[in-house]
Amino acid sequence: MTLLDQDHTTPIDARKFVLATDLDGTFLGGTDADRTRLYSWIEANRATIGLIFVTGRDPAFIGELCDSGVPWPEFVIGDVGTTIARVQDRKIVPIETLEREIAMTWGNSGNRVREALENVPGLTLQPTEFRYRVSYDLDPGAFQDTTTAMIRDMGYDPLISDNRFFDVLPRGVSKGPSLRRLVSHLKIAPDTVLAAGDTLNDLSMLECGLKAVAVGGSEPDLLSRVNSLPQVHKAKAIGAAGILEAVAANKMHTTPEGD
Repeated sequence: MTLLDQDHTTPIDARKFVLATDLDGTFLGGTDADRTRLYSWIEANRATIGLIFVTGRDPAFIGELCDSGVPWPEFVIGDVGTTIARVQDRKIVPIETLEREIAMTWGNSGNRVREALENVPGLTLQPTEFRYRVSYDLDPGAFQDTTTAMIRDMGYDPLISDNRFFDVLPRGVSKGPSLRRLVSHLKIAPDTVLAAGDTLNDLSMLECGLKAVAVGGSEPDLLSRVNSLPQVHKAKAIGAAGILEAVAANKMHTTPEGD
C-alpha cells in the first residue's frame, strides 16, 4: 500500500521527517535488500515521513518508476531542478508559481543552445525534449573545457555530472535552489529535511544548508567538494542503506531495527 492508497491527510509540513533524495545511485542505489528495507520503512511510516524526489530524471521516467513499485513521492524536483511539481492522483503536476521564474529565465533557449553545441566534440544530444534545459551524454576523452566557458558566456549554467553527463541549465537554477524554494513554499521546517545525493549534480542540494548525506559510493569530486561541510554526513553504506545510516546518525526519525 502506498501513500496514495492510504486514508490519511497529514500535510508534509507536519511530518516529523522529510527525505529529499536523488534517484540514480542514491534512492535507487545499493542492494535489492537495502532498497526493500528503505522503501518498506517509508511506506510503513507515511504519516510521519514525507518524500521528495530531487533528480535529473524527467516526470515520465518518474511515473513509470513509481508505477513499477518504487514509493510515490508527494513532490518532485526533476530535470536537475528545472521542474518543480506535486504528485496528484499518480500524476506529476508542475507548480506554476514556483516554475514561472524558471520558465522566464530560460525563455526559448533550447534551440539556441542546441545550435551552439551542434558538432561540439565530446557531446551527444540526449533525445528527450526537456522543457527548461538541454542535456547531453559526455565523452570525457573528447570534451573540451572551453565548452563550459562558452556556455557561461551565453548566460547559462553548465553542469558536468559523473564525468558522463553535460547539462545546460537556466542561470541560477539547479537542485539546491529549487529544493529550498519548495521547502519554503510548503512551509516545511528546514531542520526536518535530509537531502541525499551521490554525484556533482547533487552538489547544490548538499551545500544548500539543509542536513544532507553523500551516500557511500559517491562521485569522488562530490566528496571532495562537501568534505568540509559539517551538515553533510559522508555515509559508508551504499545508496539506500546510506540514507538510513544518515537518518540514524542525525536522529531525525526512528529507523528499522539495527540502524
